[in-house]
Amino acid sequence: MDNEASARHIPDMGYDTDIAIVGGGLNGTALAIALSSGGFDVTLIDGSPAHSRASGDFDGRSYALALGSQRLLAALGLWNALNHHAQPILEIKVSDGRAGEGASPFVLDMDHAVIEEGPMGFMVEDRHLRPVLLTKAEEVVQTRNAITVTGQSVDPNGMTLSLSNGNMIRARVVIGCDGKTSGTAARSGIRRWGWDYGQTSLVCAIRHERPNDGIAHQFFMPEGPLAILPLKDNRSSIVWTERTDRAKSIREGSDETYLDALRPRFGSFLGDISLTGGRFTYPLELSIAHKMVGDRLALVGDAAHAVHPIAGQGLNAGLKDVAALAQVLTDAKRRGEDIGRPEVLARYQRWRRFDVSALALATDAFNRLFSNDNGILRLGRDLGLAAVSALPHAKRAFAREAAGLTGDLPNLSRGQPL
Repeated sequence: MDNEASARHIPDMGYDTDIAIVGGGLNGTALAIALSSGGFDVTLIDGSPAHSRASGDFDGRSYALALGSQRLLAALGLWNALNHHAQPILEIKVSDGRAGEGASPFVLDMDHAVIEEGPMGFMVEDRHLRPVLLTKAEEVVQTRNAITVTGQSVDPNGMTLSLSNGNMIRARVVIGCDGKTSGTAARSGIRRWGWDYGQTSLVCAIRHERPNDGIAHQFFMPEGPLAILPLKDNRSSIVWTERTDRAKSIREGSDETYLDALRPRFGSFLGDISLTGGRFTYPLELSIAHKMVGDRLALVGDAAHAVHPIAGQGLNAGLKDVAALAQVLTDAKRRGEDIGRPEVLARYQRWRRFDVSALALATDAFNRLFSNDNGILRLGRDLGLAAVSALPHAKRAFAREAAGLTGDLPNLSRGQPL
């Protein structure tokens, strides 16, 4: 049998499912839904009980969904359940400065009108997004909650997963959506490269006196960036980066001590502020898998690439992975190909690898450029922000990048079905 005929011949090897997804976070559930819409039998495996992953209470966590990510959710039939909860991002202001001194007068100001396609993105709270994804996933795929993968073995025709409950699942393809410490990748021998930034993100939500007008602010300070992202009802999501030792001290203090540290960084442009919801901390590192695919295996989201949150693109990059992988596998299925063949999975890696590498390098470079108090660098970056703001074509390019509208977009990222 020649190679092409072999690739198109799909033997019946007693599979329990076409695709097993390990990790039931936002990327894992979105991918399960997308693959189900492509006609696959999908099993979603997650170590947490289903009820522990979704709550109607506001805990302070929110996500900045680029326009391309919103279109993916719309194409999967999920956006109608989220639309009335979502706050459109109508403008992004990027500035440089020091805590207590306010922003530099050199500001990169991007209005949504320059992309001519709607808001640049939407802010959606975790308490709304996660339940919508989980509910839909439980309707269309097999879900195995409170179960972990303890082992995996691969052969030319499939992969078998050993589960913590003593059972096994055999699939044509296994997809790791299990984060930057991905056991799926480690068990396949896929190594990672990267480094610790010595920074920690403090994440919370605040209530303020004045409306935010749908404006997102990215304020660069020597210790790290502060993102102020608009939510509904005079609230904003805060992603505040500090050196790890300083972040530890702030995290361990009282709510009032926390606010005392935040206020000089935040400023008074929205009036007085107060905490609403919980407080979270996330140590920051760059962690990139050497490969996004292996034998009968693919990696998605943080399992493939965990980057600095400086541009808020972590989840959006993961959802681009979701859209690309779902399209590659669905197209292969329609052609009658074995979806686990190396040449099929390689298409996904070729599609996403350059974008992922560019994002990792860009976020790392921006963090190094802005997270310091060097006078010469500060002058250069301020002039750079002013120059981009003064050039309409450059500003439009930055705005379209922030909206997730650049590059070779998969169908779902365009708002189209698979």
